[in-house]
Amino acid sequence: MQNKMKVFPDFSLEEELIDKGYTPSGVDEVGRGVFCGPVVAAAVVVPKDKVHFFLNKVRDSKKLSLKKRFTYYNLIKEHCTYGICEIDNNYVDTYNILEATKTAMYEALHELAISDYALIDGNMVFDMSIPYKSIIKGDNKSVSIACASILAKVHRDLLMQELHYKYPMYGFDTNMGYGTKKHREAIVKYGITPYHRKTFKGVREYV
Repeated sequence: MQNKMKVFPDFSLEEELIDKGYTPSGVDEVGRGVFCGPVVAAAVVVPKDKVHFFLNKVRDSKKLSLKKRFTYYNLIKEHCTYGICEIDNNYVDTYNILEATKTAMYEALHELAISDYALIDGNMVFDMSIPYKSIIKGDNKSVSIACASILAKVHRDLLMQELHYKYPMYGFDTNMGYGTKKHREAIVKYGITPYHRKTFKGVREYV
């Protein structure tokens, strides 16, 4: 059990807030560093009586297999209250990636509605209408943030799978829009799509 506690996040941060009368949510995003596609953020409230579905199971989405990500994605949608927001590449190019990320998180929380305290992955500073706590590597510490990480990751991956069918030459089904060698070579050969971030190095040279 001790080893598991080092590997998997727990519910202690949430329980402390619940005991104070809050309804805490976990918030995370995916897609900040990609060449193509949206930033996606998710906000998740894990009910105390449902947390047993996730303890010693969920963790940072990047550390889970594809099969487990989809399994937990479906469990989260079944047992939790959640909000998801997509911020497209045009917004990123207009306002910059930091503002796009913050906006995605704001909107995911707004869609969630019931939360009055946010546990947010990372170290960003926000101007929020509800109290919050930014937690570096929060998806390794908070079950709610880990659930948000999984929800955002799978949601975005599904979007990129759809883009792959429209633009198969870029390999979006495997690189998810990140600047892999295959993706860079495809940009050189075919140019960019309407979904590429024109202000990002590696893309802007081919606009």
